[in-house]
Amino acid sequence: MNICIIGTGYVGLVTGSCLADSGNDVTCLDIDEKKIDSLKNGEVGIYEPGLEEIVTRNYREGRLSFTTNYKDAVEKSEIIFLAVSTPPKEDGSADLSYILSASKELAKNINGYKVIVTKSTVPVGTTNKIKEVVSELTDELFDVASNPEFLKEGSAVNDFMFPDRIVVGVDSKKAELILRDLYEPFLRKEDRLIFVDIKSSEVSKYASNSMLATRISFMNEMANLCEKVGADISNVRKIMSQDKRIGKEFLYPGLGYGGSCFPKDVKAIIDVGKKNDLEMNLCSAVDKVNIHQRFKFFNKIKDFIGTLNGKTCAVWGLSFKPNTDDIREAPSVDIVEKLIDEGVDINVNDPVAMENFKKRFGKKVRYFNNNYDALIDVDFLVINTEWSIYRQPNFDLIKKKMKSPIIFDGRNLYNKFKLKELGFYYSNVGYIPSDD
Repeated sequence: MNICIIGTGYVGLVTGSCLADSGNDVTCLDIDEKKIDSLKNGEVGIYEPGLEEIVTRNYREGRLSFTTNYKDAVEKSEIIFLAVSTPPKEDGSADLSYILSASKELAKNINGYKVIVTKSTVPVGTTNKIKEVVSELTDELFDVASNPEFLKEGSAVNDFMFPDRIVVGVDSKKAELILRDLYEPFLRKEDRLIFVDIKSSEVSKYASNSMLATRISFMNEMANLCEKVGADISNVRKIMSQDKRIGKEFLYPGLGYGGSCFPKDVKAIIDVGKKNDLEMNLCSAVDKVNIHQRFKFFNKIKDFIGTLNGKTCAVWGLSFKPNTDDIREAPSVDIVEKLIDEGVDINVNDPVAMENFKKRFGKKVRYFNNNYDALIDVDFLVINTEWSIYRQPNFDLIKKKMKSPIIFDGRNLYNKFKLKELGFYYSNVGYIPSDD
């Protein structure tokens, strides 16, 4: 099939390269000329395991191309995916200006029947709004569909190639058949393609992410309770996870969720509720708990250290989760900002996210390519991200390099009893160190 992907960000590039890898001819379109030139030169610009390889291979073999020309990209394509950004506004609502602008531009270049698919995460009713916008600018026949992405940063290529479900909202049998053919190569072992009405498809993405965010915030509240009563959240989690109705996923306490999806989508579904005269009380609480969690962790640091001004600390982990360079809504950003405000000198380390951190903080912190080098003569260590390189470190070396053996672990990586035996003060999420 001939496919156009409008938007070469995270979702658009993963979608386009994976569809090309299954044999389709895919044109990725973006109005950012620098980004398109970089992609043509093999510079993906996004850290995602496996993505650079799949982009390079399909571009080299001619199935994947990049352009800024709407006319060429739209005219030769049967299916057009809208994968542009829908960032949150200050009030939490989704900014639809980019996706509506892209819809107008593609409408001007429609030269025959097309299936226009919203891949971006959009509030309910947006796909039909796109249909109205396009209808005003063309007399050609077309259908619209909603096809939300369920990609996890750090495993997006694998998620696309081996999906646990593919959701498509349609109101046309013709569009349904075309999209079924498109996704057939990804359904060899099991048919996990779910066709629903367009509005249900749009809501499903927000509902799924908000449910996962709810589990994270719930476990963080339980961890906070455990600290108050002297219980151990790791034991509570093990007991909970044995209940088949609850399961094991997303039951790990920590600093809360971040990234480009959960914070934005929770706020967006709250806004959708408000616009429909419905208070989303649970989602509002989830958002509140998540914001509070990272500042509660910072207060632990301040309460134990006392006067922070003039102290030096190391920060391990800057991205909001492992296997990505994404620092959007990352707990590290808020915690580092608070430490800077308190007059702390900060050494940071992260396997891939330091360049993005430099764009945000510049020379306000010091950057170290080696995580142990970041520890030299620091008063304490803060862990924000559970990268694998931090999971089994040399504690003797850590203790030797640090001025004081103090660790604040926001991801519960280590055995608290072992750390105490080694002479560390160790504070994580969900228990009281002084009670051990």
